[in-house]
Amino acid sequence: MRSLSFAVIASFFVSQAAAHGGVISYIIGGTTYPGWQPYNSPTGQSTIGRPYSSYDPILTVSASTFACNDNGQAGAGQKSATVTAGSSITAKWSQWTHAQGPVMVYMAKCSGSCTSSNSNSLSWFKIAETGLISGNLPNGKWGTGDVMATLSYTSTIPKFIADGEYLIRHELLALHQANTPQFYPECGQLIVTGGGGQSPPSRLTVKFPGGYAANHPGVLVDIYSQAAQTITTYTVPGPAVWKGETS
Repeated sequence: MRSLSFAVIASFFVSQAAAHGGVISYIIGGTTYPGWQPYNSPTGQSTIGRPYSSYDPILTVSASTFACNDNGQAGAGQKSATVTAGSSITAKWSQWTHAQGPVMVYMAKCSGSCTSSNSNSLSWFKIAETGLISGNLPNGKWGTGDVMATLSYTSTIPKFIADGEYLIRHELLALHQANTPQFYPECGQLIVTGGGGQSPPSRLTVKFPGGYAANHPGVLVDIYSQAAQTITTYTVPGPAVWKGETS
């Protein structure tokens, strides 16, 4: 058998990376803030995005990297962006090719500086989600399908949120492989001002890892099964979106 050339092997790995994607910038108040660039040298990167190593998926809900696709720590050149409560934030992806699955956006308040906070120790609450919009599981319109079309997702920082430093976490869950969910989370650092002073109740918060059960119907799902052809509803994993409840 003829051995594969280095160029062929390299092109294989490039094609694998091209099938996925990650958040590489954020738009806040009309200003674009660079995010982390995983395939560039970490040396000299100074962004609001937390470091992550690649566009590869996380394949288990118990992975130690589940919170922000990294070891939980800030980067050497870590920055934070100031955002007014009630305003919008748009995450921008480099690329994305999976049309079936939900989009979820979480925040977590840091006790003091987020740069010194480990994302694995924080309590996360959901501020936005888009699951199955219309149609059935295999052929319907999904949140990740919208990301594939626009390479962006816009959510609103809650008006009622307390001021302070937060991590924001954008997560895509790709369901294109039967019963093999693929998680793609990335995080950035924010300083929220002008808020309403409220915090979510504990029942609407989760830890990552630990926030999802491996057998949750929104995680362990075969969208190509015969039954899926007639299913037009989908339960997004994680807690409900926080809408201002305080107890």
